[in-house]
Amino acid sequence: MHPFSIASLLAAFAVSTALAQDPTPAPTKPTPAVRAVPLGGQAPAAAKAAKKETKPVYDEAADATKDVAAAVARAQKDNKRVLIQWGANWCGWCKWLAGTMKSDAKVAHELLYEYEVVHIDVGQFNKHMDLAKSLGAEFKAIPYLTILDGSGKALVQQNTEPFEIQVDGKGSHDPVKLLGWLKEHAAKPLVASEVLAAALATAKQDKKRVFLHFGAPWCGWCHRLEDWMARPEIAALLGKDFVDTKIDNDRMVGGKDVYTAQLAAAQQKAGGIPWFVFLDHDGKLLAHSNGPKGNTGFPAQPEEIEHFVAMLKSVKVNLTDADIATLAASLQPKPVTPPAGTGGVGTNHGQ
Repeated sequence: MHPFSIASLLAAFAVSTALAQDPTPAPTKPTPAVRAVPLGGQAPAAAKAAKKETKPVYDEAADATKDVAAAVARAQKDNKRVLIQWGANWCGWCKWLAGTMKSDAKVAHELLYEYEVVHIDVGQFNKHMDLAKSLGAEFKAIPYLTILDGSGKALVQQNTEPFEIQVDGKGSHDPVKLLGWLKEHAAKPLVASEVLAAALATAKQDKKRVFLHFGAPWCGWCHRLEDWMARPEIAALLGKDFVDTKIDNDRMVGGKDVYTAQLAAAQQKAGGIPWFVFLDHDGKLLAHSNGPKGNTGFPAQPEEIEHFVAMLKSVKVNLTDADIATLAASLQPKPVTPPAGTGGVGTNHGQ
């Protein structure tokens, strides 16, 4: 048995750092028994695609331990799995597998909805091997797949050879088999009504309110809101008064039903997501994100931030005016320093 917690990942980081500083030159050839290159050499179509690539599949400078720990944290928050693809940029099969996962619509959809994907570069089988071992992934061929749950525990180890196929004499991967495998190991969906009930119970126990926000995996602005709320300094302030509760309209059982019910309670029509409400611990609606110009969503524009601030002031319990001012300031567009000699100061409305 191997320790699979986030703490063990961070412990493994210390070991991987020491390994990365090993002055021993890397071998010039991959170790034997590598099932990374197709028989007969690289497929012509894949070779052409590889030449057109502007961004490598594997970030060779990445801190894999931190990447996995961050992915586990996101997976835990969103009830997802972590899919690690161990491989290298010199490995044709690794790049073709990543290509299939991206190009096949059904596989890409499953990964977007149910997995946090991490590509880990193993170099010439001399990088991040200690991390692999700590996660129970002991392999001599790449690509290789590991699935972790939201606690960082390894659930599945999978050699990718069973997915390999030949299409017109070219190496590829069977998307149907990949999709079936991914679905088999996806997390069990949460029930939206139970998620809300648990949040209300916590709010009642802790004498707080519920910050209930609705989103979906495809929604970029939803991720912007969630990422902002997850920033440690923001989470600390919001945590004074609110239980952070997300309902995923697409992934949770009954998610859209809860969304529709909250819209009805607010006497509002659907105006896109993210949409959010503040509830008291009994589930009573206190405020909603529809402002003078419609749904605020992620508050980025001045009138949206103004409406969000008004909401906070109307429902706050422990938040101070200074706290709310800090939250508002964190949403303001950051000033952009103009190039020398241009004069003036610009603003960047993207967060």
